[in-house]
Amino acid sequence: MKLRSIGERGSQVFNQNLKITRLGKSGRIDEAIKIFSQMAQRNTVTYNSMISAYAKNGRVGNARHLFDQMPHRNLVSWNSMIAGYLHNDRVEEAYRLFVDMPERDLYSWTLMITCYTRNGELEKAKELFNLLPDKRDAVCWNAMIAGYAKKGKFDDAKRFFDEMPAKNLVSWNSILAGYTKNGEMRLGVKFFEEMPERNVVSWNLMLDGFVEVGDLDSAWLFFKQIPDPNVVSWVTMLCGFAQIGKIARAEDLFKQMPSRNVVSWNAMLAAYVRDHQIDKAIKIFRDMPEMDSVSWTTMINGYVRVGKLDEARQLLNRMPYRNTAAQTAMMSGYVQNGRMDEASQIFNQIAIYDVVCWNTMIAGYAQCGKMVEAQSIFRKMINKDIVSWNTMITGYAQVGQMDKALKIFEEMGERSIVSWNSLITGFVQNGLYLDALKSIVLMGQEGKRPDESTFACGLSACANLAALQVGKQLHHLVVKGGYVNDLFVCNALITMYAKCGRLTNAELVFEDINHGDIVSWNSLISGYALNGNGGEAVELFKQMLIEGVNPDQVTFVGVLSACSHSGLVEWGLEIFTSMTEVYLIEPLAEHYACMVDLLGRAGRLEEAFEMVSNMKIKATARIWGALLGASRIHRNLKFGKYASKKLLEVEPDKASNYVLLSNMHAEAGRWDKVEKVRVLMKESSMEKQPGCSWIEVRNQVHAFLFDDPVQPRTAELCSVLKSLTTEMRNTSYFLTPYVDEPFSTYLLAP
Repeated sequence: MKLRSIGERGSQVFNQNLKITRLGKSGRIDEAIKIFSQMAQRNTVTYNSMISAYAKNGRVGNARHLFDQMPHRNLVSWNSMIAGYLHNDRVEEAYRLFVDMPERDLYSWTLMITCYTRNGELEKAKELFNLLPDKRDAVCWNAMIAGYAKKGKFDDAKRFFDEMPAKNLVSWNSILAGYTKNGEMRLGVKFFEEMPERNVVSWNLMLDGFVEVGDLDSAWLFFKQIPDPNVVSWVTMLCGFAQIGKIARAEDLFKQMPSRNVVSWNAMLAAYVRDHQIDKAIKIFRDMPEMDSVSWTTMINGYVRVGKLDEARQLLNRMPYRNTAAQTAMMSGYVQNGRMDEASQIFNQIAIYDVVCWNTMIAGYAQCGKMVEAQSIFRKMINKDIVSWNTMITGYAQVGQMDKALKIFEEMGERSIVSWNSLITGFVQNGLYLDALKSIVLMGQEGKRPDESTFACGLSACANLAALQVGKQLHHLVVKGGYVNDLFVCNALITMYAKCGRLTNAELVFEDINHGDIVSWNSLISGYALNGNGGEAVELFKQMLIEGVNPDQVTFVGVLSACSHSGLVEWGLEIFTSMTEVYLIEPLAEHYACMVDLLGRAGRLEEAFEMVSNMKIKATARIWGALLGASRIHRNLKFGKYASKKLLEVEPDKASNYVLLSNMHAEAGRWDKVEKVRVLMKESSMEKQPGCSWIEVRNQVHAFLFDDPVQPRTAELCSVLKSLTTEMRNTSYFLTPYVDEPFSTYLLAP
């Protein structure tokens, strides 16, 4: 056996260290681990290289484990580990390691300062900067400048820039990057023109800034002026055209590139994927001279976007070195199609979990209403971000578990406007309108400014509470906040005013909208319907057609409901016919319910029954309820008995259905039948939901429930109401018989 010399062994270790570094940079971490494991001899550089490889690929836990196992550490080891934490946004761990360092150099301090500036913790960065024992170098100054500029604190950034003893081009570019990344292109252009010198990075920053704000004309103008554009310049311009759908221009640029690398190919591939041109994406993917993990991930995402999940999975299985991004793209496809078992299978195969893959699984389970599984994933997640918390709030709200949504919300360390909006939306969706309005107040007390979503939800709550004064206050805040032209908010204002009976205000908001959408028209039509203004609803419907706005299913529900409430039978029949014959919209249960109600109210019960019998869809509770209600009005026991039987088959557990049936029998004087209905309700352990009323007093909304002992003078109120009820009965105002039971039991108002 030939013995290797010390020099040969040293050369082999050097080469293996170099391979580990290269593999780590290219994302081939498994190959790097294999080389490290097979090395007979390792030195400190070997460990440092492997620590960096782990950290660059998101395996910061493995990096720290290896760091702790090192037989001998040097300053580079400590700095490599801190750099790993920096790369993975683990600021607290970085600082703890920084404190434990036996010695530090200027690079150690600069790394820690950069950790804080990148994380937006500028005061901590400034504190370290001021504590620097050695002479500060340009890298340290530039880290501070870049940190403040990135956060949009241009005055502070300029102050550091002006105090810097010797500025370099990086310093100038750091200020410029602050302007362009924050969309301040006017200031960016001015600063760019003042720069004593520029390099291709300076030009690319301007180019990227214009692309980000959607000013492709200025971007193209700058691109043509770049003295020596590099690959980044070409790719930035190509991506700009792709973002606005100008794929032909992007293709031309790709063909004109003097040289292409894998980044260029990936950019063109991404352009085709974004535009759903999957065939062209497949071709360019196959033509690529070199592929990296981004290439594979982009192609997998392309298949996912067009619903070709099997092809995406096959590509993932062929991928030479899978990464978290590719697996997450595959998971997203399964999640979007409700295939959670397959998504879970991919999730369990991931080697390095990042926040995106965790959030994808949480969102998937939440969308399916599987909140137990979502909660399990959420609790296992070590580093949650604000998206994780917000997804859980939304998920619980969607399944009606607002107590759990509120608990998650209260556990949050930091809440964003999205967090508040998720909670407020949940309250509104679940009928907890007072809680929604209270949350808006608390949000303001926490220093968060409401946005268009907040206002829309708040106005929806006011609409359902008929809280006009609170709605008006929100309207003032809408104007003050600059959302008066937001279509989403304006539509909510129309609905609020209409439901509060202020149609003139609703009309004014509608008329002030510059470019209304179908929701705007539907909101006002529904408002007219709600207030019994059937003629106005029909006229608005006609105007809508004249202006070329095509009605949708919601439009027809609104206008048919208006015809029903106003007794416009012929108009209703004509509009219903046009719905299928002219606009090719198949009627839903809601449309049939409106028509049954329309015909029933007019006493045309035979036609109403015939319509129900000939429907292509299965009759819903609302349809049978409309027929039963009409039968009650016209005292038609034949149709009433049939409708009530069908209604109880569809909704056997809803108390209001029994109440409606009881009232019908009572009005016909069939007290034995009334008693049978009541006995049936008791045997089914069914309780009518207590009625609830809201009133506004001095801009505050108060809720009142029957038999609510919390409200003052409840007994006195009940006594007066009983007295009024007796008088009404004695004058034969209504026929429901008196039963000696608690007030909330015999009051049958639905």
